[in-house]
Amino acid sequence: MNPIVEFCISNLANGSQKTLEALERDPNIDVLEYGCLSYCTKCADSLYALVNGEVVQADTAEELTEEIYKFIEENPLF
Repeated sequence: MNPIVEFCISNLANGSQKTLEALERDPNIDVLEYGCLSYCTKCADSLYALVNGEVVQADTAEELTEEIYKFIEENPLF
């Protein structure tokens, strides 16, 4: 089972699109987009994604990508 990373479409427009594109190239991660993930205050303040249901956030797309990989490494599914 692959880790699941979920993005809010509004947050993608705010700058996390680069992270989504990087993760989509990784065959070991399942990436999903939603119209809204109901984390509006986080969405307005920073870039974020849900990784296996947990919020991971950062200030830039590059940092978000790094934080997502770090989270996956520190929190294996098995």
